[in-house]
Amino acid sequence: MLRYLTAGESHGPGLVTIVEGLPKGLHISPEDIAIQLSRRRHGYGRGGRMSVETDQLEILGGVRHGRTLGSPVAVLVRNAEWPKWSEIMSPLPSDAGNPVTRPRPGHADLAGMLKYDTDDARDILERASARETAARTVAGTLAGKLLEAVEVSVVSHVVAIGEVGSEGAPPGPEQLGAVDASPVRCLDTEAAQLMIEAIDRAQEVKDTLGGVVEVLAYGVPVGIGSHVQGDRRLDALLAAGLMSIPAIKGVEVGDGFEVARLLGSKSHDEILKADSALTRPTNRAGGVEGGMSNGEPIRVRAAMKPISTLMQPLRTVDMSTGEAAQAVRERSDVCAVPAAGVVAEHLVALTLAPEFQRKFGGDTVDDFVASVRAYRKRVDSRLID
Repeated sequence: MLRYLTAGESHGPGLVTIVEGLPKGLHISPEDIAIQLSRRRHGYGRGGRMSVETDQLEILGGVRHGRTLGSPVAVLVRNAEWPKWSEIMSPLPSDAGNPVTRPRPGHADLAGMLKYDTDDARDILERASARETAARTVAGTLAGKLLEAVEVSVVSHVVAIGEVGSEGAPPGPEQLGAVDASPVRCLDTEAAQLMIEAIDRAQEVKDTLGGVVEVLAYGVPVGIGSHVQGDRRLDALLAAGLMSIPAIKGVEVGDGFEVARLLGSKSHDEILKADSALTRPTNRAGGVEGGMSNGEPIRVRAAMKPISTLMQPLRTVDMSTGEAAQAVRERSDVCAVPAAGVVAEHLVALTLAPEFQRKFGGDTVDDFVASVRAYRKRVDSRLID
């Protein structure tokens, strides 16, 4: 079953991703991964680093002649800026100074400095940086390719930036290109323009903005996940995956927070029979009931806080002197919500793919696909007379 590890620091020589458990025969190319890494870099409000993060990648193992071997897949994404940081981030013993002693409110700096007994927050912030999500984007690309083999599509889009929200219908799989063409990854053109203006205003006052992204998974059959244990519930797994993204502070499945304010009669998705088939006129549950997919599109949202690295730093304490100070100022984006949507898309894929494998198995892609098709046929026979 698919599992993955990442290694590397934000300004280190590169990021390494190892994905184990992919079946043999899955089509993979460096171009597939490069496209997804490029999607992660873009979005209105990103900082100057995006122009130098070219994400030069190399597949080190697990793929031969464009197909997975069934062995672990290893991918290296090199850091184009490594020469500038080779002394400060050298793995060799060094007297290179420039410690970061003023922790940033909202970041991992202070908790990590206390946990690991250090006055240099760089030991913490390098790994806590959202740059690590590039490595998880690699893993998510591989998981997504496995889902594509069984006709499952994962799509993300932005539904809010700051106080500006979109009321547009969620995009389907065929609209992902149009979503990516939007500077803020929002199909609602009126809302998108207001989002751009909000980002511009935040930049003018040297501040940052957060927002909300939505991820939809189409084609997921009934029965992915399980009700039998808490750690097998699909909604719990999706929430954990999305909450693992830096700066994500809230997750809802379907209309989660909205239905909490409604009567039960207005909260659930009725089951109807039309033209000899079972249907649902609504999807307030977000495609998950009782910890299992119910056949409707999976729909989850993640709320991202404003970026904690500010051009006008907040108050803090210098941990080397104990004196009041301003937080350290590293290079920063104004808004990374559009990019967070892409990362969320890959975390949903990384959640669904192992659950598909848990249910359907298969050491080869052909065996996996055949098992999914047989199951779909059986379920359809119960849903359609």
